[in-house]
Amino acid sequence: MVNRTVLAHRLFTGLSRSHLACLVDELAEPWRARAEGRRHATRGGARKRAAGAGARHRLVFVDRLVATLIHLRHDLPHSVLGLLFGVDRSTITRAIGEVRTLLAERGCAVPDRPGLRLRRLTDVFAYAQAESVELRLDATEIQVRRPPAGR
Repeated sequence: MVNRTVLAHRLFTGLSRSHLACLVDELAEPWRARAEGRRHATRGGARKRAAGAGARHRLVFVDRLVATLIHLRHDLPHSVLGLLFGVDRSTITRAIGEVRTLLAERGCAVPDRPGLRLRRLTDVFAYAQAESVELRLDATEIQVRRPPAGR
C-alpha cells in the first residue's frame, strides 16, 4: 500500500491540493446522502443501530475520489488501484462507479463564466457553437477485451 498523501499529489490526480479540497467539500455530502439512501432502501426503513455503528469503510470518500481521478487521468486498471490503496479490485470498481456519477452530475465549470456548468455532451456542443469555439474530438479507438464467443 502506497502513502495516500503521495497518491493525492497533483501528478496523479491532475488537481492542486486546494482544488482537491474544494472538490471534496462539494461532493462529500451528496455522496454521504446517496450512501445513506442506499442503506435505507436495503434495510427497508430507518436505522436499527445508532449512527456510526457497524463496519467502517476501508476506502473513505477522499480515497474514493482520488482513486477515481487517478483512473480517469491515467487509465490504471482497477486491480492496480486496489493494490495501491490496499483494497480489493471490486471495492475500487464500486468506488469509481459512485464517484464518476457525482462528477458527471457536477459537470465541468467554464473558466470565464462562474455560474455555467457543462453537464452533458450536448451542453458542450451548444456552448462551443454559441461562443464560436472550434472543438477537436479525439476519436482514438480503444481496444476492449471481449469474452470468447459462446461464453
